[in-house]
Amino acid sequence: MGVRTRAAALLCCVAVPAALLAGCGGGGGTVREDPQRMLNRHAAAVLKHDEGAYLADVAPAQRAAQRTVYRNLARLPLASWSYRLVRRTGTTAKVQLSYRLTGYDSAPVTSALALTLAPDGSRWDIASSSPAELWDQGTLRVARGTHSLVLGVGASQASLQAYAADVDRAVATVSGVWGNGWARRVVVEVPGSLRDMAALLDASPTAYEGIAAVTTAELRGSSASVPADRVMVNPEAFGELSGLGRRVVLTHETTHVATRAATNSGTPLWLSEGFADWVGYLGTGRTARQVAPELARDVAAGRTPRTLPANADFGTTATGLAQAYEGGWLACRMVEADWGAGKLVALYRAVGAGAGTDAAMRSTLGIGLDDFTARWRAYVQRELA
Repeated sequence: MGVRTRAAALLCCVAVPAALLAGCGGGGGTVREDPQRMLNRHAAAVLKHDEGAYLADVAPAQRAAQRTVYRNLARLPLASWSYRLVRRTGTTAKVQLSYRLTGYDSAPVTSALALTLAPDGSRWDIASSSPAELWDQGTLRVARGTHSLVLGVGASQASLQAYAADVDRAVATVSGVWGNGWARRVVVEVPGSLRDMAALLDASPTAYEGIAAVTTAELRGSSASVPADRVMVNPEAFGELSGLGRRVVLTHETTHVATRAATNSGTPLWLSEGFADWVGYLGTGRTARQVAPELARDVAAGRTPRTLPANADFGTTATGLAQAYEGGWLACRMVEADWGAGKLVALYRAVGAGAGTDAAMRSTLGIGLDDFTARWRAYVQRELA
């Protein structure tokens, strides 16, 4: 799947007993501490690698679980980590987490948290926290490549290192087409299950069954201002792939990371997904019928598509999702075959610059969208018949 702030909407509040409402201290006294001060102290403990200070702000019943979270965070190359109190109602606090990974994030990535606070004399403790990131889901392992950082829960170190090696190869492939004018560093997150992946994406697991991976900025909408992008893996679907399939998927997703700044809401998904697939299959030797079997069956049955795939055709539960990807791939393959790879990249960049698909085609390929579509239909029939 080739486009997250995590949970753009703040998470719902957690119900708490009346005995814990604001103003009820441990012995009936008033909690005078500003919750933001506690959050600042908690964030400083993360950056200073002070486990004792970190756990001192956690209610005793939560310390064992939060010790695991703290030790997970200690494995990350954190450049920044902070909390901002958005709103507090009684002992429920809505908080924005901002963090940045050294060498990977050009600006902070944000997540929404719902905290339950517990009075402890004159100060606040954190009694519970809504899981929002991978490191909240269990013991975190980290693997590093030359151009990759792979974070996993439930996966072996060897498997994470294999991800890193595949992503390093993908970065080289993508840069060979797109150039080096992007960060050339990719973060991959591997949760323990499809359900855990869906929780991180604030989605239903059924929406991602059969989807091997997704880049998280897709879920926010394409934007040149996105500060960071993560490749999120569905371990269940990804585990069913062959070695070639895994490399194609990771190259596809790496392409999305590289092209994000040249992608906007006007970029049709047949182009962004087709381009990512085209890069993904480069050098694999796969034929059109091997890459596009579903569309080939449609063509054989006399159902050659009349139009390029619409954006709605790329919904994770859309009927004909496979044909949409295959059609986009064939469109980009046709551009490379008839005009060259340089023109395909120029088309992508022109659309991303706001030219509009028809105008971008006229300026880069010399034909408009209608003529391009007719040419694509003929190409689909020729290649898949």
